[in-house]
Amino acid sequence: MLDTSAARPLVEITGMCKWYGEFSALHDINLSVMEGEKVVVCGPSGSGKSTMIRCINQLEAHQKGKILVDGTEVTPDMKNIEQIRREVGMVFQSFNLFPHMTILDNLILGPMRNRGVSRKEATDLAMHYLERVQIAAQAAKYPPQLSGGQQQRVAIARALCMKPKVMLFDEPTSALDPEMIAGVLDVMIELAEDGMTMVVVTHEMGFARKVADRVVFMDEGEIIEVAHPEDFFSNPQSDRAQLFLSQLLGH
Repeated sequence: MLDTSAARPLVEITGMCKWYGEFSALHDINLSVMEGEKVVVCGPSGSGKSTMIRCINQLEAHQKGKILVDGTEVTPDMKNIEQIRREVGMVFQSFNLFPHMTILDNLILGPMRNRGVSRKEATDLAMHYLERVQIAAQAAKYPPQLSGGQQQRVAIARALCMKPKVMLFDEPTSALDPEMIAGVLDVMIELAEDGMTMVVVTHEMGFARKVADRVVFMDEGEIIEVAHPEDFFSNPQSDRAQLFLSQLLGH
């Protein structure tokens, strides 16, 4: 587990609230993620998990409170948004790859456009990360030619090509067939072991037990409980977390 005593916060969320019209989607969210930390966010559907992490890079705008990424405030006016998104990689449920571009071209687009690197440098970087996610042989293919699990590994490699300081994962295995899930989780476990700062929304509790430094449990737009995985799974403090785990794990 990460020793957070010497680490610095990469993501700081203070008093964050978000509404959709009259509906309160997030209420008084307070969470710090330290450099090198792996935080798993879980909870029932509609609890605000995905909305919370999408606010970190302003795919969703918050209306109240403060979000800092590596000391830079994330503001609804999008003033710092390019800087923020250079530091924050994101992997979605759907792979969001450009189907008309090869795998390699999908990966080099971001570094060339947003970091100003040369095509050769971007290509070298892309091949490095495709090797890392064990899919380099598919570089010349197009996304529709790949399985869902392969496309998700490409999406992870694409995010890594931007050399982010923190990676956000929004239920990255939920759209995959069961036999594809293990390969994607293995890539994420390797990233965690390499020290990547990660915030992962997932129902994969085995992953949470193995990788997380902390588990954040959300329900009805609020953070209900934050705990070490061992404590969360063996002795959840809230009735809502106990119910969630009993339904998910069948005990």
